Amino acid sequence: MADPRDEALAFAETAVALMIEAGAGDAEATVSISDRFSCEARDREVTKLERSRGRGLQVRAFVGTRRATLATSDFSRDGVAALARRVVAAAAFVGDDPHAGLPDTVESDGVCDHDLFTVAPDVAERADEEKIEEALSMERTLREADVRIANSDGSRVGDSVSSWAIANTRGFRGVTQGSQVSRSAAPVALDGDDKRIGHYGTAARGWATAESAQAVSLHAVHRALALIGARKPATTRLPVIFERDVAAAVLADVFSALSAANVALGNSWLADRVGRRIGNERVTLVDDGRLPGGLGSSPFDGEGVPTRLTFAIRGGVLEAYLSDTYWGRRLGIASTGNASGGGVAANNFYLLPGTGTLDDLVASTERGILVLDTIGFATEYASGVYSRGARGIYIEDGAPLYAIDEFTIASTFGEMLESIDGIAGDLRFDGTIVSPSFRVAEMTISGT
Repeated sequence: MADPRDEALAFAETAVALMIEAGAGDAEATVSISDRFSCEARDREVTKLERSRGRGLQVRAFVGTRRATLATSDFSRDGVAALARRVVAAAAFVGDDPHAGLPDTVESDGVCDHDLFTVAPDVAERADEEKIEEALSMERTLREADVRIANSDGSRVGDSVSSWAIANTRGFRGVTQGSQVSRSAAPVALDGDDKRIGHYGTAARGWATAESAQAVSLHAVHRALALIGARKPATTRLPVIFERDVAAAVLADVFSALSAANVALGNSWLADRVGRRIGNERVTLVDDGRLPGGLGSSPFDGEGVPTRLTFAIRGGVLEAYLSDTYWGRRLGIASTGNASGGGVAANNFYLLPGTGTLDDLVASTERGILVLDTIGFATEYASGVYSRGARGIYIEDGAPLYAIDEFTIASTFGEMLESIDGIAGDLRFDGTIVSPSFRVAEMTISGT
């Protein structure tokens, strides 16, 4: 079987040549080829099973300072040639943009996917039958863990090996490969007339480094049971602990404010604040495209710019926005190697961890709330206002007292970053935006 990396690069080079033939001044082609497996089990039945190979081609054509982007899954010679003609023609209907264009000439700095441990050999070696049996065994674990687990929204096991290549008219040629595995479970616990679903999942580059199937199942059961008997809390102001998965969702909002795209459009509360303190000394936020084994690690970003380690916030001080080439030009800054799919995306973005466990944070909290889940998606990036519906645990005298739900937590991102007074050491790199659990000294709780 041909190496998919060679296949991807050959298609990318062909697409670039066809765009030049069609009249493009500059051109770029990105090809991805992915082999995927996924299965889902519920109780004793396998409810979903998929084995597939997906191929995608995205092209960008520049005619002067006009640009257009199109994509296809048709890899026939005629299909790629037709796409090349269409994307060049489309650029004629786009307004001139002085910031549009490929990155300045860049060359590989010699780092490859082998150096970054982006491919785990145990992914391709593992039999599909073993993964199917694992999904079924996760369902058995859920139901055997507690008599209150009455159903399941599914246990899922999946993996993939993806190759992608970039070629452009500035001479860049790059190809890389990455593997990923995942396990997740969603048990349903009975709570009188109510049902509590405990979602939990994990991801890694390979099976050997991922959380075990049993650990994932039992953690999901714990989440479901933790919310049984939940009541609505009183409106007050209290310390709030964000469990690490919820903390990662908070950081995703902070990343959006750090994105050069939002800053350039005036849609970020961090605009014009580089060099200023926006959090306390505990807060250091890093984006690292070269993290060994990281799910977002790659030798280069979606434009071929070498990835790197960037301190966005260090010791509470805003040091850098995260950018691709286009939005960097809009702001007058260099790309930080964060281009992806035509926009700005995280590589491996995380809060520098502290020490101790989530239980230690709870034990050091006289009165407060542990947030296990948030609800709602409205985020005001421009104003920096944070407000979410939440579920969690009420803490008193350093111990969990009872479950709570149907309440809202609110503050501003600036106040939250300034008042983080405890960070655990429970960071796991199971996504491209991750965080350890942390505590905010005080937030508004809106309940009864």
